[in-house]
Amino acid sequence: MIEIRKVTEDDVTVLYDLIMAIAVHHQQQQYVLTCPEELLAAGFVKSPKYGAHLAEYEGTTAGFISYTHDYSIWLGADYLRIDDLYVLDEFRGNKIGEALMNHVAESCKAQGIDKIKWEVQSDNLQAIRFYQRLGAELNSKGVFTWILNDL
Repeated sequence: MIEIRKVTEDDVTVLYDLIMAIAVHHQQQQYVLTCPEELLAAGFVKSPKYGAHLAEYEGTTAGFISYTHDYSIWLGADYLRIDDLYVLDEFRGNKIGEALMNHVAESCKAQGIDKIKWEVQSDNLQAIRFYQRLGAELNSKGVFTWILNDL
């Protein structure tokens, strides 16, 4: 049985461990600069900077989804931007990723938000097929990152 629930302050260490797990999975752990204290300070204030939900499978943490709320001046509307979706290897194939995505989609609908955006690495064909099965469309825009500390 899959249970999806919002991350609480008590879950911050678990969330951090899952962030590190996805970073290791993509061999990008050197890019994770946050820490549990930062996650706590940014996510559990009057105006949280992010949201996250945990998936539990038969009582064991199996994955997470994290996101931020954004606004599009072209749409004239709010939208949700998914930061990470990750399911631990041993729980894959149990529809946990689908449950997380559907949970966030239903939450968006309840808030009057009708658009969700996210990024996927172009060589991650398994993820692309998964998102397309959900009904999402792949946009071919490139993504730039400008690290301002380097100026």
